[in-house]
Amino acid sequence: MTSIIDVAAYILQRCGSMTTMKLQKLAFYSQAESLAHSGRSLFPEDFQAWRGGPVSVELYVRHRGMFLIREGALTGTKELSDQEKRLIDSVCSSLAGLTGNQLSSRIHGEDPWREARAGLPQTASYTTKITKDSIRDYYSRNPVCI
Repeated sequence: MTSIIDVAAYILQRCGSMTTMKLQKLAFYSQAESLAHSGRSLFPEDFQAWRGGPVSVELYVRHRGMFLIREGALTGTKELSDQEKRLIDSVCSSLAGLTGNQLSSRIHGEDPWREARAGLPQTASYTTKITKDSIRDYYSRNPVCI
C-alpha cells in the first residue's frame, strides 16, 4: 500500500520545495479527497489534531526541525498508480497556490480538525487522532477541490 511518505515525495516532486506545514496540509487534503471520492484511504497513516492543523507523525518525524523541505528530501518506496497521481494532482492544482498558513486557516474552519480538538483553546497542545470516518463524511459533503 502507498504510504504518506510516498504521497509527500510525489507532492514535492510535482510542486517543488515548500514549507513543512504546507506539505502536511496537502497530504491531508489528498487523503480527504481519496476518502471522499472512493471511500478508501490513500495511505494508512493517521493525522493528529495539532494546534497548527492536521499532522501525520510519520511524516513529521521525517522533516522534524525543518521549516522548508526540498524536492528529493523524501524518498518514497512505492511508485504511485496513475489514479493516485491524478487525485494528488487535482489537490495540488486546487490548493498548492496557498501558503501553509492559508491552508491551516482553512482547515481550522472545517469539522474534522475542530471536532478532534473538542473546543480546546487554539494554543492548547492536543494530539487526538482525526478519524478517517470524520474526514470521509465531511469532505463528501464539502469538496476539497473547488
